[in-house]
Amino acid sequence: MRTTDIHQDAVSGHRQRILESEAAVAYDQEVRAEGISLLCGVDEAGRGPLAGPVFAAAVILDPGQIPEGLNDSKKLTEKKREFLFDVICKKAAAYAVASASVEEIDRLNILQATFLAMSRAVEALAIQPQLVLVDGNAAPPQIRVPVRTVVKGDALSASIAAASILAKVSRDRKMMELDQEYPQYFFQKHKGYGTALHYEMLEQYGISPVHRRSFLKKLL
Repeated sequence: MRTTDIHQDAVSGHRQRILESEAAVAYDQEVRAEGISLLCGVDEAGRGPLAGPVFAAAVILDPGQIPEGLNDSKKLTEKKREFLFDVICKKAAAYAVASASVEEIDRLNILQATFLAMSRAVEALAIQPQLVLVDGNAAPPQIRVPVRTVVKGDALSASIAAASILAKVSRDRKMMELDQEYPQYFFQKHKGYGTALHYEMLEQYGISPVHRRSFLKKLL
């Protein structure tokens, strides 16, 4: 591929992300037009990994100062996520981050633990929302305010995208902390996901207290 082609692809990708971000803001505006001024987005991070807690975030954006560039956290670079994390925390009307522990994941199952983390995040908000938009097709039953599920919501709603960024960055930071406690597993490289390196270290060192035993039954 020529340098010119690479540059054009980069420009095209940047434009696409801008369009996606603008569409996500417009989506939330349409919901607010229903008479909902306090709109909350909720998303999780870390359902799939073999180790570490599952995180969730709840964000009520201020319509007057919505951060530019909001998008699904998976589509953003780590540097961009870290930048937007600080901007969201500064500009949001309210936000909260919560988690469910490895023990809760093993006891409840990952779906119910995710619901628990989501409900904790909503309950921790300084402002009670009128409506909660949850990424996915299932709503946490513990949330006590009206909930609307949005499939692929982290790419469709600015509020959910903001929550996805806070959840992802918070969990990544937690895994970096766990890497300091358990350096033999190289959590800083894979964040607990089931990579070849991670499985290799599990074979060598066994299961740690921060691993999800319900995910690793074949190794028990």
